[in-house]
Amino acid sequence: MKEIQPIPVSVLDLVAVKEGQTNKEAFEDMVGLATHVEKLGYNRYWLTEHHNSQSVISSATSILIGHVLEKTESIKVGSGGVMLPNHAPLVVAEQFGTLETMYPNRVDLGLGRAPGTDMQTAHALRRTTQETSFAFPQDVVELQNYFKSQNAQGQVHAYPGVGADVPIYILGSSTSSAELAARLGYPYVFAAHFAPQQFEQAIHIYRNQFVPSEYLAAPYVMVCVNVIAADTNEEADRLSTTSDRFYLNVVSRKQEMLKPPVESMEGLWNYYEENAVRGMSAFTFKGDRHAIIEQLTSFLGTFQVDELMAVSYVFDQEARKRSYEILQEAMTQI
Repeated sequence: MKEIQPIPVSVLDLVAVKEGQTNKEAFEDMVGLATHVEKLGYNRYWLTEHHNSQSVISSATSILIGHVLEKTESIKVGSGGVMLPNHAPLVVAEQFGTLETMYPNRVDLGLGRAPGTDMQTAHALRRTTQETSFAFPQDVVELQNYFKSQNAQGQVHAYPGVGADVPIYILGSSTSSAELAARLGYPYVFAAHFAPQQFEQAIHIYRNQFVPSEYLAAPYVMVCVNVIAADTNEEADRLSTTSDRFYLNVVSRKQEMLKPPVESMEGLWNYYEENAVRGMSAFTFKGDRHAIIEQLTSFLGTFQVDELMAVSYVFDQEARKRSYEILQEAMTQI
C-alpha cells in the first residue's frame, strides 16, 4: 500500500423519512445534520435526486440545496446529483447560476445519467417516451457552455448563469461514466455505497484515460460509501440494521419508511435477500472509532481516492450525528 495522505470528507443525504416522521421533520433533520457537519469541518453536503418515493423526498434538489445554503455559512452544498436526463440543460444552468450568484463559491453541480426513479415516472418527468439518457454526454457539454462567458455562447443564455463558475462533477456507477468524466476532464464521483461492483475498474479507467481540461488539470476521484459508526462495535451493529432494512427495501422494491434498529435481522430477510443487500452495501465501514480507522486505512491505502463522501442510514438523529463525528475523528487519525 502507498502512504495515505489526508483527504477531505463529505456527506451525501437522500433525505430519508423515518417511520413516524413528517416530511417537514425530515427536512429539519437535513438542516440539522448539515449545520452539524459544517462545524465538524466536513467539505461538502450533497443532496440526491429521487422521484415517486414517499420514503426518500429529495425530489426538488435545487430547492433543498438553496435551503441548506441559507442555513449554513461555509460548507459547499451541491447535488449528488442532478439527474440530467430529467431536465433541460438550460433550466439546470439557470437554477445553479442563481444559487451561485446568491452563494458564491459554495455550489457544486454533480450530474448523473440515471432517472432516479422508475421508467413510468421518468417519462412523466421528461414528458417524452424517448430515452434521453443517451444524450447525456451532449447535455453535459451544453450545460457547461451556459456557464461560460457570453461571447463564448450562442443565442440562448442562462441568466443568471453566464460566467458563473459552477464546478461540475460526473457521477456514476459504471465504466461508461468513468470514460465520459475522463474524456471531458471533470472530477469523477463513484456511487460505491449502493453499486460497488465496477468501482475498481471504473476509477482505473478514469485515471488512465483522463484528459486535462480547462476545468481540471489532473484526475480527481471521489467515492461515496456507507458509514455506521458508534462508540462501541455492538452499538454500530445494532444501528446498522436500519441500513440493512433500507437496502432490503431496494432489493424487494418496497417504499417503507426508514425503520428503527432491531437486535437481529433474523426473520426479516431470506438468504437471497441478505446476499443481495450485502452485495449492494459491500463498501460499508462499521464499528467504533478504532474499527473505522482500520477499515478506512485499508480502503484508502488500496484505492488512493481524493475525497470520501459518506452516507449514514441511522434512525436516531443524534446517533447519526455521532456517526459523522466518529468518522471525522477517524479520518484525522489515519
